[in-house]
Amino acid sequence: MPARYQSARFPGKPLAVLKGAGGAEKTLIQRSWEAAIAVPGVARVFVATDDARIADAARVFGAEVAMTPTSCANGTERAAAVIEDAEAPPEIVVNLQGDAPLTPPGFVTALIDAMAADPSIAAATPILALETETLARFRADRAAGRVGGTTAVCAASGRALYFSKEVLPFGADALAIPAWHHVGVYAYRVDALRQYGTFGPGILEKAEGLEQLRFLENDIPLHCVAVERGDGAFWEVNNPGDVTVVEAALAARGLA
Repeated sequence: MPARYQSARFPGKPLAVLKGAGGAEKTLIQRSWEAAIAVPGVARVFVATDDARIADAARVFGAEVAMTPTSCANGTERAAAVIEDAEAPPEIVVNLQGDAPLTPPGFVTALIDAMAADPSIAAATPILALETETLARFRADRAAGRVGGTTAVCAASGRALYFSKEVLPFGADALAIPAWHHVGVYAYRVDALRQYGTFGPGILEKAEGLEQLRFLENDIPLHCVAVERGDGAFWEVNNPGDVTVVEAALAARGLA
């Protein structure tokens, strides 16, 4: 679980407090960690950070912490740093973002299952069919000049073609022209994760601010796995205004 303190859009985001059902208060990183440990079959869960404030807060609620270099540019680089010196690295590493406490365990198991079924998949990520309400929220963010959720464009085979902070494809309306909401979770085979760290940031990655584009720019296929929304809305905390949206969803799910 990569987490950084310095964020242009939301400084100190991992330590932002979110209220759950009944008014219970927990930091964003704790709520995201609770989502991570709910995934069945995961050997270990680490909060990967370069910030002592996040590390201290994570240890208080019982998380294992991996301190990563300040030079890590994104979560995938942090994940690569965690396994860099591992004597016996796992076959698959999952990167669950520290700002996504609404991530259902099924999103992660869907990636692991897809990779187990097809050994040729080097890396995988989940996508959700955009329904009308979320599509409208995407468009409202863009109209207001905010960087919000990410859309994915995929081939019929599931191979990712592109990711963008814009709503793609143009003219998508969630009915006649469907669009896909990219969920910020990744599963990598160790070789692909180590390769990622050898590439510098690409032109598209820097333009969009999307780390996964580095795979595509270096001809490493990224497989998109369509998942079901489950028991409620899915939304990440990208901006301060997203806190109330996620709090409402936590309350609706009865998550304290």
